Amino acid sequence: MVSIALYNLKGGVGKTAAAVNLAYLAAADGLKTLLWDLDPQGSSSFYFNVAADVKNESRKLLTGELPAKDAVKDSAFENLWIIPSDLSARDVDIALDDLKQSRKKLKSVLNTLKQFDLVVLDSPPGISLLHDNVFNAADWILMPNIPTTLSIRSFETVMQYFKDHDLDAGIIKCFFSMVDHRKNLHHEVMQEFYKDKLFFKNYIPYLSDVEKMGTHQAPVFEFANSSYAAQCYRDLWNEIKKTCL
Repeated sequence: MVSIALYNLKGGVGKTAAAVNLAYLAAADGLKTLLWDLDPQGSSSFYFNVAADVKNESRKLLTGELPAKDAVKDSAFENLWIIPSDLSARDVDIALDDLKQSRKKLKSVLNTLKQFDLVVLDSPPGISLLHDNVFNAADWILMPNIPTTLSIRSFETVMQYFKDHDLDAGIIKCFFSMVDHRKNLHHEVMQEFYKDKLFFKNYIPYLSDVEKMGTHQAPVFEFANSSYAAQCYRDLWNEIKKTCL
């Protein structure tokens, strides 16, 4: 089983859209895929129209009060399952702080999910005890970045955090997201980071079909399969597979 976390310190960078579409593509490729929504906003859960059945389920999963297998929900798609989020995810840091091995609890839970080929973690923005769990548990961390000064500053902050806490920054793989070709700054930032080979070659442009995922409550392939947005996610997924699987 391989675990991949979609993460960024900054919000609003296309993280959840990537988690949903990449998980969909993995399942379409025949991988038994689990998407675990760790964000209290529950956007991944919303896109797949699933909800938690147990009160405070997100918190109970990470404290060991609820076995992970009991939280797994079927999706409408073959080979794709979901662990949905709820608002108790906002309290996870407090709950984890009371546990032994509090930075490795997520890893121990993932070890009970070996029946899946791939687990995709949709992580909330920020840096907290929950994120330390994600950093310790995930085999790979995929970080979408908008090619702007503030977004790249967030990327650099995370890289420094890994260095300061003796974490393996080699598991971080980045790609550009919400790229607007009309903006010279986007082109300049992308070329600078491509030069240093820090980012995947493929990227996700700023496209209306990605925004329409909320309206359709579905991955982009379900309502715009032949669109440019769908092709961009396919190209990115193919590149990710070569590195991470």
